[in-house]
Amino acid sequence: MPSSFLTREGFQKLQDELDFLRSVKREEVAKRLHEAMEGGELIEDAEYEAAKNEQAFVEGRIQELQDLLANARVIEDTAKSDTVQVGSKVTVQEDGNSPESYMIVGPAEASPRDGRISNESPLGRALMGHRANDKVRVDAPAGSFSVQIVKVE
Repeated sequence: MPSSFLTREGFQKLQDELDFLRSVKREEVAKRLHEAMEGGELIEDAEYEAAKNEQAFVEGRIQELQDLLANARVIEDTAKSDTVQVGSKVTVQEDGNSPESYMIVGPAEASPRDGRISNESPLGRALMGHRANDKVRVDAPAGSFSVQIVKVE
């Protein structure tokens, strides 16, 4: 699995989720499964099936988080660069629109609604390596557009 970029905050959030799944959720699901098994006919028991499905989901998510965290590269808060890189906060403006600010993060932390875009997204990829005042062309699935980089922090 290729490495994924995570902020310290994002790494901790995923670690907390993993700890919760291992210690609390796994136990809850095992208890539900045990109770459903004691409930009678397993073949026709919807609760048993639901518990088995939840167990599979929890175990899959645990594996996914373990792999992600094992291969994560934590973005260090080192000296700020004047070029866009993972960890940069970038303010861009598309012609005729208000400026918008985003933090460039790895795909695991991307949440455009929260102002966090992936370095692998069309906009994130286009911004990488550019500086303030550069005009950047973005090739997106809905079509191409240009943005002006207002500020890089």
